[in-house]
Amino acid sequence: MKLFFLIGFFLIFFFDISSKDHKDSSEIIKNSIENKFRNKENIARDKFRNPQETLEFFGLKKNMSVLEILPGKGWYTEILSNVLKVEGKLIVASFGVNHPNEYLRKIHLNFIKYFSKNDNFGNFEVVNFFNKNYLVDIENESLDMVLTFRNTHNWLKNKRASQIYKSFSKVLKNGGILGVVQHRSDDYSSKTRGENGYVDEQFLSNLIESCGFELIASSEINQNPLDTKNYSKGVWALPPTLRDGNKDVYKNIGESDRMTLKFKKKKNATFTNCHSY
Repeated sequence: MKLFFLIGFFLIFFFDISSKDHKDSSEIIKNSIENKFRNKENIARDKFRNPQETLEFFGLKKNMSVLEILPGKGWYTEILSNVLKVEGKLIVASFGVNHPNEYLRKIHLNFIKYFSKNDNFGNFEVVNFFNKNYLVDIENESLDMVLTFRNTHNWLKNKRASQIYKSFSKVLKNGGILGVVQHRSDDYSSKTRGENGYVDEQFLSNLIESCGFELIASSEINQNPLDTKNYSKGVWALPPTLRDGNKDVYKNIGESDRMTLKFKKKKNATFTNCHSY
């Protein structure tokens, strides 16, 4: 009887701690999103990107070690660095100062300039995304979470997606979480594997699972049923890029329809069957 009482006590104790940690992290995410120092253009896009729901769905906690992949102008970096600044750690994998593509190099330099002059968020480490291989500057099995937002279509076009997802598996701890948000197509074909910015959800899930992961949840947080996905300029016709004339029409549609997928790294993951894309 005493044994059952002790087991019950410890279960309640640990449940209370877990519940409190979740509540604390949720509140910190909320405060980080509401940070008045965020870029005003970024704040205007919250309604399309749903950061509170997305980060809670992935299970972000204030004390995690997190890697953000290719942050662009730092939309999510503003939030993540604030969430993790006290108890956690954020690493950002960016293009680097020596990237051969001038456009991508400028994105990186502007990102560094923006955050180096702005101490209203939190400190983070910056590593080169590609340096002879992917993420070689990060210790294997050292991270709790990897997050990638709207990047996969580019990796598929360059035929590097498999290599990149394997690198995510290598730097994550066993059981670590991979969060993926990606423009979503409505059909399974070669044209929906990055060419127009959209990727088939089942195709992408199969690819990632073959590279050392298990899909544990999916969400419609970032869906947009108004997105018809048949634009001459692909996903870039929509906000924020608006490449295809008649901008009012595309603004009324809003940002793209997106899949939101949560994966867990398999214990002792191997890449023998990793699909080649």
